[in-house]
Amino acid sequence: METGVISSDEFVGGFDLYRTLESGQSYLWTRSDGAMYTDQPAPNAWYETVVDGVPIRVRQPDSTNADLEWRAGEDAVPTIRRLLRLDDDLEAIAADAPDDALIQEAYAAHDGMRLVEDPAFGTLISFICSAQMRVGRIHTMVSTLAGEYGEPYTLEGDTIYAFPTPKALAAATEADLRNLSLGYRAPYVERTARMVAEGEAHPDEARALEYEAAREHLTQFVGVGDKVADCVLLFALGFDEAVPLDTWIKSAIAEYYPDCDRGNYADTSRAIRERLGGQYAGYAQTYLFHHLRTGAVDSSA
Repeated sequence: METGVISSDEFVGGFDLYRTLESGQSYLWTRSDGAMYTDQPAPNAWYETVVDGVPIRVRQPDSTNADLEWRAGEDAVPTIRRLLRLDDDLEAIAADAPDDALIQEAYAAHDGMRLVEDPAFGTLISFICSAQMRVGRIHTMVSTLAGEYGEPYTLEGDTIYAFPTPKALAAATEADLRNLSLGYRAPYVERTARMVAEGEAHPDEARALEYEAAREHLTQFVGVGDKVADCVLLFALGFDEAVPLDTWIKSAIAEYYPDCDRGNYADTSRAIRERLGGQYAGYAQTYLFHHLRTGAVDSSA
């Protein structure tokens, strides 16, 4: 086992592990105290995941912008830096944000929150499961899939389950998945896993495409519409301009940016991306989503 510390001096613009991993972006990490997505931070708890067969755990034990401790089956610093986007210059990204009261309020309220870059297949399945679900319930579904079909790994005497491979998940029947409380999402998960396992398509292929073509590419997967596709682009494939039009962002458009509502997803998406800053619109979206979901909006502003 390898251990180490990534110094907070390297986090340009700060870093908050709790906000980054519990802001509705990622469902592929678990928390060692079992209380992830309960809106209760636990500085001494470890966040755990498995990437490419390597179990990893990280924590930020002191406070926001503190050093990041890690443990892993091998030297995982490059993987951790990529997954948590520790090389992003948050100062520059925040400075590039529009001079908009709500956006500036969100950035100020959630200092150090970064985008994630999770593995594409697990992200795809996670957001197929996300339809009409609260973040805590989504996390429970994804963790259940890992526990049932993922490979177990041991780290410091604890078992950490990897998210299932496409082949392992494709072996599950629709009935099996319904028994895990996936409901109407079960056939979507089963058929999408089979598409990837059989080589028909893979979400990683979208990386090579222009943004809107990449979104269209992802909608070929069963159960994936434009919003889910945008989530995969933003949280797994590095398309920082993607703005998923989920319930919270639609509410923000209705209340704060009504001129961006163009009556359809594609045109509304273009308008709100421009309003939220273009290149880093997805960063602004993530801050707004977390700000609105947690009820942190200053109603007197």
